[in-house]
Amino acid sequence: SPGFVSIPCRTRLDGLAALVHEGRMTQADSDLQDAILSLAQARGPDKSIDPAEPAKQVGAARGVDWHSLMQPVRRAAVRLAMDGRLIILRKGKPVDPADFRGVYRLTIPREE
Repeated sequence: SPGFVSIPCRTRLDGLAALVHEGRMTQADSDLQDAILSLAQARGPDKSIDPAEPAKQVGAARGVDWHSLMQPVRRAAVRLAMDGRLIILRKGKPVDPADFRGVYRLTIPREE
């Protein structure tokens, strides 16, 4: 049936349920955005961060497995990139935040 979700998948989704609520920005989303920006700004525009870094930081602070935060980190990064506050890199090149796949890194835009 279309509503069926496997047990392993359901367990993973249950871990994310506390972080995502009806598409609205939750406190966890805000914490992830803050962590992404803080880490990226500390690193500077010439360097990038691994998206696992903010996931680990927020996961540790909230007592949540950081792996379960990787999709919320991606969504937060896309929101920040759409707002022009972050650049998503793939193989060292900026990508369209609405359409990218695979391994990526995050950096802040250069001040003009």
